Amino acid sequence: MPRPSGRILVVDDNKVIRQLIRVNLELEGFEVVTAGDGAECLEVVHQVRPDAVTLDVVMPRLDGLRTAARLRADPRTRDLPIAIVSACTQYEVDAGFAAGADVFLSKPFEPAELVGLVRQLVERKGSGSTVVSGASGPSGPGAGASPPRVRGLAGESGASAQA
Repeated sequence: MPRPSGRILVVDDNKVIRQLIRVNLELEGFEVVTAGDGAECLEVVHQVRPDAVTLDVVMPRLDGLRTAARLRADPRTRDLPIAIVSACTQYEVDAGFAAGADVFLSKPFEPAELVGLVRQLVERKGSGSTVVSGASGPSGPGAGASPPRVRGLAGESGASAQA
């Protein structure tokens, strides 16, 4: 049976958040596999072969930033779309982009924001379109301030998105 929307690997150490993300994506037709931290993600990513990964930043064993960097360093997962879904400072967002994340979604989030973001990542992967991989946000004295809610998709528009 074909996967209508794609397979997503959701990585978060908080069981409630994993379940929230899973349910919302499954309701939209995505197949969802979960992992409790970055180390588990790296153990299953080659078996699962997801179309995109969502990563929390703060997790035991292996955090989301180091997980993103390892996914980018592996030729088999180098082009895998990565979304950071976390409550982070601007510094952590910038570090996430530097590690290879394609997009950032701030917690707490609206389920529709998450679903739309994941759908765009999967569609861009399928079409071969590029996804922004570099940080483009402010740095310097105000860099610890709260980042925009959604950042990183090339061509994204709207009040909550920054390219």
